[in-house]
Amino acid sequence: MPYASSLSTHDDPAIAVAEAIGHILDKLGPSPDFAVVFVSGHFKNRVGDIRSAVAELLRPNVLIGCTAGAVVCGSREIEDQSALAIFGGSCDGEVVPLRIDNRSDLLHDTEKPLADTDIHTMLLLADPFSFPAETALAQCRSLYPKVQIIGGLVSSTDPSSGDCLLLDGEIYRDGAVALLIKGEVVVEPLVSQGCRPVGSPLIITRSRDNMIYELGGRPALQRLEEMIEVMPEKEKMLVNHGLHVGRVIDEHKLEFSRGDFLIRAVIGADRDSGVVAIGDLAPVGSTIQFQVRDASSATEDLTQLSSRIPMADGALLFTCNGRGTNLFEAPNHDASEVAARIKGEAVAGMFCAGEIGPVSEQSFLHGFTASAAVFRD
Repeated sequence: MPYASSLSTHDDPAIAVAEAIGHILDKLGPSPDFAVVFVSGHFKNRVGDIRSAVAELLRPNVLIGCTAGAVVCGSREIEDQSALAIFGGSCDGEVVPLRIDNRSDLLHDTEKPLADTDIHTMLLLADPFSFPAETALAQCRSLYPKVQIIGGLVSSTDPSSGDCLLLDGEIYRDGAVALLIKGEVVVEPLVSQGCRPVGSPLIITRSRDNMIYELGGRPALQRLEEMIEVMPEKEKMLVNHGLHVGRVIDEHKLEFSRGDFLIRAVIGADRDSGVVAIGDLAPVGSTIQFQVRDASSATEDLTQLSSRIPMADGALLFTCNGRGTNLFEAPNHDASEVAARIKGEAVAGMFCAGEIGPVSEQSFLHGFTASAAVFRD
C-alpha cells in the first residue's frame, strides 16, 4: 500500500501524535517519501512538538503541513474538535520541498525549481494574508503551463491567530510551502466548484475588464433577464440568493460540461447600460454560462465529477470552510464521497480559506470548492 492516512482526536496532543504516527508506520513502515500533516484546534499550540515527533519517529524524506480550521481524514471531516491528520506516501516518483517567501521565489528563483520539465504537480499550502495566491497562480499558468497546482489557503480569518506552515525542520508564519512531484506517479485533479449550469452557453461579444456589455450581440442584462423569466420558481430563488457565472477555459472543446467552467460570482448589473459585472476578467470571444449553487447542486457536482475517477491509491482533499456542515445537512459530505474512490480510504486534508486546483489543465484559486489531488501509482 503506497499511501496511508491516519487520524487522532485524543485530548492529549502527545498521545494523539504517537497514535497517528503509529497508524502510518503500521501501514507504510518508516521513511515514506513524504508526509503531510494537518493540525486543528488546541493542537495548534503544540505544532513544534508535533513536527518534531513526526520527523523523528516517521522519518519522511519530506515533511510538509499546516494548521487548519478543521481537518479531513478518511471519510471523516473533523469540524468541532482538536484533531491531527497525517497522510504518508511512498510513490513511484520524486518529491522536492519548496519554501516560498513571496511569489518571486516561486517564479524567478535562481534555481528555477518549476523549470524542471519532469515536474508535473505542485502541492501548495499558503497563508492567505501574506501570499498573493491569485497573482502567483496567474504567472505560473503563463510560465509553467505543464505544472498543475493543487492545494489550499490556511483557513484562518485572523492574521494574528498563530496559524503556521511546516516544511521539514522549519515552521513559518507567512508565505507558502510546497511539494513538487515528478516521475512516474500519476496525480489526477478533482475540482468540484459546487455549481449547476442554467440556461445556455453564450459568447461574450462586448466587454471591458470584468464588465460584460453584450452576450451574443445583445445587452448582457437583457439576456440574463430572459433566462431568469423562463426558470422554474425554485431556480429563481437560487438566483436571488446568489448568481454565478462559469467561463469556459478550453475554448477548443466542441461541447461543454461540468469541469470545463471556471466559476466566479456575478457581482452586479446596471439596467441603464445593460452591463453585467462578474468577479473575473471577461474577454471578448469567451464562452460563459450562468450557474446556481446550493447544497443539492454541490452534491450533484461532486458526485458526477468523482464518478469519472477509477479507484485510486490515495488523495489529499482541500475543501472550503463554507462547505461541511455550513452547507450540507449531514456531516462528512466531501470526505465520504472522495474516500469512496480511494483504496483503504487513504485520504487526508483540511478546510480552507481558498482552494487551488486546475480547470482544463490551468490552475486557479477557487471558493466554495472541493479540490483533491488523487494519487495513482
